[in-house]
Amino acid sequence: MNDAHEPDREPSGPEPTELAEPNEPTEANAPTEASPWAPPGATAVPLAESAPLTPPSHPAPEARPEPTTPLPMAPSLLPPPPSVPPTAADLTVRFPGSGGPGGPGGPPAPGSHRSGRPAGWMWPAIAALALVVGLGGGVLGALVYDKVADDAPSGPAYSDQGLGGVDLEKDAPLAAPGSVAAVAQAVLPSTVQIIADYKGQSAGASGSGWVLDKNGHIVTNNHVVADAAKNGGEITVLDHERNRYRAKVVGRSPVYDLAVLYVEKHDKLTPAKLGYSSKLQVGEPVVAIGSPLNLPDTVTSGIVSYLHRPVTTGASADESSYIDAVQTDAAINPGNSGGPLVNQKGEVIGVNSAIATAGGGSIDSEAGNIGVGFAIPVEQVRVTADQILKTGKAQYPLIGANVRPNSGPDGKGAVLESIQKGSPASKAGLQADDVILAVNGQEVYDSVDLVVVIRTHQPGETIELTLERRGKSMKVEVELAGKDG
Repeated sequence: MNDAHEPDREPSGPEPTELAEPNEPTEANAPTEASPWAPPGATAVPLAESAPLTPPSHPAPEARPEPTTPLPMAPSLLPPPPSVPPTAADLTVRFPGSGGPGGPGGPPAPGSHRSGRPAGWMWPAIAALALVVGLGGGVLGALVYDKVADDAPSGPAYSDQGLGGVDLEKDAPLAAPGSVAAVAQAVLPSTVQIIADYKGQSAGASGSGWVLDKNGHIVTNNHVVADAAKNGGEITVLDHERNRYRAKVVGRSPVYDLAVLYVEKHDKLTPAKLGYSSKLQVGEPVVAIGSPLNLPDTVTSGIVSYLHRPVTTGASADESSYIDAVQTDAAINPGNSGGPLVNQKGEVIGVNSAIATAGGGSIDSEAGNIGVGFAIPVEQVRVTADQILKTGKAQYPLIGANVRPNSGPDGKGAVLESIQKGSPASKAGLQADDVILAVNGQEVYDSVDLVVVIRTHQPGETIELTLERRGKSMKVEVELAGKDG
């Protein structure tokens, strides 16, 4: 996923959101066993308004010596922008280049905005992806459930038992909730900066990450390393003491915007402790740690502003991600991507991934923190990392239906545009024009909500859809298929 907005990927208009691949339909294979790392008693979560996301540009640390003075910061907020709905933004710092509008170092391209969302925002114009997939025209998956291959990758970077086969930290850094200073002191040794090649430029992108275990695995956002991974670029990890490590990608998930890296010589790395975002309450204090604007070991604090906020982010249909996000007002900026959001005991409860900003543009203009940030819940990290450690791949669920953009009648529900032959939706008896009102009893407000809530489940699970068909209410059970992504 590129942080630069690409005008040629701008959606031309609302199209049906796809919950299945547009190619020839194929019967879903029997799913594998659900991951033991799924959140206990996982059910669909309350849904609310979604927001898409985007990022700006700034030089990565390798382009110059370690900064001793603050780099240029985002300017103060302008007067309230026109009343427009949000678009999406990720947080990777890009190396400035000679790009045109929307390119790295170039002026921002115009954003695409979506009706039916809270007004009064303009988000950085990086991710058309949120709109391409969230509003229609994007591919959310195929009908075929890809079974785990018998020839799964092997080596020290992988684990046949997934998370069960690596040495996770068992104890929270702090026995009781502590101050921000105590949390920072405990978690900084587990936080890293990640520098990756980007579009042929050495050290062209900078983000953050954190140490998953004692075996050398690092968690970050997919969009931080995606370009380097696809093009054979170099990825470097810098720890709290500025030791440098050459890293390889074990696996990544564009759909969940997560990646797992591996460093061979990891004796000096300190693993973080995984917590549970499901235990959070709105108003609870949290701490964000990372390398915003290439300033390593930066600590900010705030509260949980909202839970289960549906958010879309990305820059193309191939790199779309949907997040059942933890929203926070802790200051996070470009460069924080992949860094940990932690609770008062120093346990990781989320991965910082996206921000909302007042006014579009790069970090040198309007973009920057305004107290609305989003983190991927750590429960999703557990599931995705477990899959990647086993197979080098991650999977996501789907039903095999296309969904119309925006909401159904009366501003509620998601309207099915079409059903693919042989898909789980077809087998369950779903029909075009069905209005999906709830998943497992949790209300659905529009197409983005439907995608997000389905993706909180795993392939092979059976979900109950509450729907309305020609004025009649009914409930239908659907067994989820899956696809790598």
